[in-house]
Amino acid sequence: MMAEKIVLLAHGSGGLLSHELITGLFLKHLGNPILNALEDASAIPLADDQGRLIGQAVFTTDSYVVKPIFFPGGDIGKLAVCGTVNDLAMRGAVPLYLSAGFILEEGLPFADLERVLASMAATAQTAGVRIVAGDTKVVKRGGADKLFINTAGLGLVPPGVHISASAARPGDVLILSGAIGDHGLAIMTQREGLRFETPLQSDCAPLNSLVSVMLAASPRIHTLRDPTRGGLATALNEIAAQSGVGIEIEEMAVPVHEPVRAASDLLGLDPFYVANEGKLIATLEEGDARPVLEAMRAHPYGREAAIVGRVTEEHPGRVALRTIWGTRRLLDMLAGEQLPRIC
Repeated sequence: MMAEKIVLLAHGSGGLLSHELITGLFLKHLGNPILNALEDASAIPLADDQGRLIGQAVFTTDSYVVKPIFFPGGDIGKLAVCGTVNDLAMRGAVPLYLSAGFILEEGLPFADLERVLASMAATAQTAGVRIVAGDTKVVKRGGADKLFINTAGLGLVPPGVHISASAARPGDVLILSGAIGDHGLAIMTQREGLRFETPLQSDCAPLNSLVSVMLAASPRIHTLRDPTRGGLATALNEIAAQSGVGIEIEEMAVPVHEPVRAASDLLGLDPFYVANEGKLIATLEEGDARPVLEAMRAHPYGREAAIVGRVTEEHPGRVALRTIWGTRRLLDMLAGEQLPRIC
């Protein structure tokens, strides 16, 4: 007899099993042309009463189950606002409105809940968005892990901006906004009680203001993606697959903070697969790369921005890494569960 298929923790990793779950089950029943695009946020055309196209909105939703709910550099409330704002920004949209739903576990201290709500309010103000709808539910002790948050977000795309994970083109350069792995390793070391000489801090941040200065430097950006679950390697594989292109990156060009490198070595992890919550990847024509890179480096969230690779016609759908030793290897999508409960 065949064993019954069940949901595994790895199905929430954002990697290969997550994609198999989404494409093999969710899209099977819920699929439609908008959802099937598998973008960070879905584009919704806006028309007047005559049916004429007058603009484009984007809509997204996400849920946050991070453990612990407070961590160096952030908390579940800040994470929820940043994650939703960033998903909208990855389509080039100006985020406007958010909703927030709360699953509260019986026994959650009011002081913890108030701390999370204050953090959400401060982050929303920083990002320039309003939380305009919400819901609360309480479950019995043990029915949730202190606090889960679901958010949805709505934004508008400026005229002339057309950004999609399927829009990368051969010849594009690939820009990374900063060092990778900070968020995932901050969560892991906090959870495991590990201490390092230089404390690890989550990079959790709302990236819409960074995207705004990038688009001011060039509205012709092709692709934006924030490498959250599954890390940089998985996000690059998503772009390669959805655009039907190959991607080549230089290991030496990818910034990694030394505490992250040390923690990764200690825990046997690869920073390329560790989650980020305040970084983005962009693909754009080589002629536009310099002004965009300069604009990013002048912004607080893009000071370490670097050109880390390029898009090619070779090996479509795959990502190749040129290592520090000068060899090449394929960077596959995350296959299992590396860091549970990081968002």
